[in-house]
Amino acid sequence: MSRVIHTGQALVDVVVEVPDLPVRGQNVMASSATDYAGGSVTVLVAAARFGADCVHAGAHGIGPHGDLVRAALAAEGIAASAPPVADLDTGICVVMVEPSAERTFVTTLGAERRISVDSLATSEPRPGDLVCVTGFSLALASTRDPLLAWLPTLHPDVVVVLDPGAAFAGLPEDVRAAMLEVTDVWSSNAEEAEDVLRAVGEEPPTHLADLTTAVAPLLRGDAVAIVRDGPAGCAVRVGGTTTYVAGFPQTPVDTNGAGDTHTGALLAEVAAGTPWVEGCRRANAAAAIKVTRRGPESAPTAAEVDDFLART
Repeated sequence: MSRVIHTGQALVDVVVEVPDLPVRGQNVMASSATDYAGGSVTVLVAAARFGADCVHAGAHGIGPHGDLVRAALAAEGIAASAPPVADLDTGICVVMVEPSAERTFVTTLGAERRISVDSLATSEPRPGDLVCVTGFSLALASTRDPLLAWLPTLHPDVVVVLDPGAAFAGLPEDVRAAMLEVTDVWSSNAEEAEDVLRAVGEEPPTHLADLTTAVAPLLRGDAVAIVRDGPAGCAVRVGGTTTYVAGFPQTPVDTNGAGDTHTGALLAEVAAGTPWVEGCRRANAAAAIKVTRRGPESAPTAAEVDDFLART
C-alpha cells in the first residue's frame, strides 16, 4: 500500500479555551489549557487511524516539545524518518478557541524549521507514495529552499499533495509557480482557493464545484483538486469531472484540526485504493466527527466513520 509522508511542521499546539479574544492590551481568563502535538502531526494521526503507513519527514527538536511530538507519532505507529535537531526544541502554536469553535493562532519558530534536502530524503518516497507539503513551509527560506530543491527530484509516480494554507496566496509569484509545477493534488478550504485565484488575476466563482474546477488548471498535468467548505462538504475534480460531495453538519466544539483530519483521512483512503469521490465522502464524515471533539489529535478511526455513516 502507498505511504502517506508529510514534510510539514510538527508543532506543539497550546490550546486555550477563551470566552472571547482579549481587547488589545487587555486580558481574558481561559477555562482550560492543554498541550497537543499538532501541525503535520494532525494529518498523520488521521491517516494512521484510517490504516495508512505514515512517515513524518519534517524536523523535530530536543526538549519537552520535541518529546511530545515524538511520543504522539510513536503512539500511532508513525515513523519519524529524520533524526532530532540536536540543539533546539520544537516550536509551539498558541491556539485560542472561542465558544463558537473559531480559532486564532500565534506561532513560534523552532527546530521544525531546520530541514535540508538530506533530511527530507530520509523518508525515501517510492512510486505511489503521497508526499504532503504545506504552504506554511514555503513562507520561510529555511524550509522553502530545501523543499523546492528536493521535490523535483522525486520519481514522477510519487504523488505530491499541496495543502496551501492561508500563507500560499501571499507568497511571491515565482515561489507559487515552482510549487504548483510539482503539485499533483490540491487540498484546501474555499477561502484559500479563492485567494490563490485572485493572486493569479482571476475572479473566483461563487459555487464550490466551479471554484474547484477553476483551481485545477493551476496544477501540473491531470491533477486532482479538492476544495472544502466546512459543514457544507467539499468538491473534488478528478479525471476532468468535478463532483460535489455533501458534508455532515454537526454542532462543533472545536474546529482546530478539522481540515487536517479531512486531508489525512482522504489520503489514507486513496493510499488504500479508494476512489477519490468516495474517499471525500468518508473524509467529510471524519471531519464531522472531529469537530465534536476537543483537541487536534481527536481524529476518528475508520471503524468510527463506518459506524457514523451507517447511522447517518
